[in-house]
Amino acid sequence: MSALAADTRFAAFRIHNEEGKHRAGIEQIGLDDLGEGEVLIQTRFSSVNYKDALAGTGKGKILRSFPLIGGIDSCGDVVESSDPRFSAGDQVIVTSYGLSVYHNGGYSEYLRVPADWVVKMPEGMGPFDAMVLGTAGLTAGMACYRMEQNGQRPEQGPVVVTGATGGVGSLAIDIFASRGYEVVAVSGKPEMKDYLESLGAARVIGRDEISPGSRPLEKAAWAGAVDNVGGEMLANLTRTTKPWGNIASIGLAGGFELNTTVMPFIIRGVSLLGIDSQECPADIRASVWNRLASEYKPRHLEAIVDKVVNMSELPGVFDQMLAGKTKGRIVVNTRD
Repeated sequence: MSALAADTRFAAFRIHNEEGKHRAGIEQIGLDDLGEGEVLIQTRFSSVNYKDALAGTGKGKILRSFPLIGGIDSCGDVVESSDPRFSAGDQVIVTSYGLSVYHNGGYSEYLRVPADWVVKMPEGMGPFDAMVLGTAGLTAGMACYRMEQNGQRPEQGPVVVTGATGGVGSLAIDIFASRGYEVVAVSGKPEMKDYLESLGAARVIGRDEISPGSRPLEKAAWAGAVDNVGGEMLANLTRTTKPWGNIASIGLAGGFELNTTVMPFIIRGVSLLGIDSQECPADIRASVWNRLASEYKPRHLEAIVDKVVNMSELPGVFDQMLAGKTKGRIVVNTRD
C-alpha cells in the first residue's frame, strides 16, 4: 500500500509513438502508470543527456515500448520501499539501467523502480549536484576508475579528452585535472577554449590535431585518452597512445566502426577499455558514486551547469542539444 493516496495525480513528460508518429509532452498521470518496482521515489531533479534528446524527439530508436516517461537520470526521496535496504526519507539516485528504454524514467514527479537500481545518496553529495553529475558523471567517473585500476597515473603524461564540451567530456576534464593529470581537451568549438581551460584543461586543441595518419603506429603523444567520439577519432587514438596507456571508449558520435590494427595493443601494450554505465555491476556503480562525492569530486560543477529547466522546457532543450548548441550539463527541476 502506498503512503500516497491511490488517486494522486502528478506531472510527467511522456513519449508516445502512435502508428509511427512521435508525440511527447507533459501529462497528468497516476501511480498505477509508473510500472513495477519495490521503491517509490518522489523525485527532485533529473538531467538531459544526448540519449534523452534522441528519445524525446523521436530521432533515435531508444524506447522499446510506448508510452514511456523519458529521462535516464533521477534523484529524490524514498516515499516507500518493500526492500529493507531503503526506508522512507532516504535520499537516493537512480541512473541508466532500463530508465527511458523499457521502464518509465525520471522526467516525472514520482518514479517507481526495482530496488537493485537504486543507490543511496553518498555522504557529502546533495540532490542537485547528483544530477549535475548524473549518467555523464558516472560515466566519466567509471573511465577514471577503470583507467587507474589498469595502472594509469598522472606522471605518465597527458590524458586527452575528446568531445570535450559535452557533459561527459566536461566532467572528465574536471575529474582528471583534479587528480593531477595534464588534460588536453579536443573540441570542434574554438569559442569554448576559455570554458574548457576553466575546468582544468592544460591545453585545448582542434579535432584535426589528433593525428589522422593511417600507419598502424604513429608518433606516441598521449599517456591515456577518454574518447566520446568513436569512429576514426578512436582509431587515431589507438595509433598515438604511449606504451601501456589506457583508452576509455565511451561514445560513438563519430561512428561505431573501429578501423585499426592489433599493433598498438601487442607492440605498445595499449589497453582499450569499454565503459558501460547502463548495466555496470551494482557494487562498482556504488563505489564510483562514492568516489564522485570524495576523491573524484569535480571542482567546477557550477561552471559545468549550462542551465536549469523545468519539464515543460524539455522539447526546446532537446532541439538545442541535438543541434550542438549546448555545453556541459542541463539539470531538470522535476518539482517546478
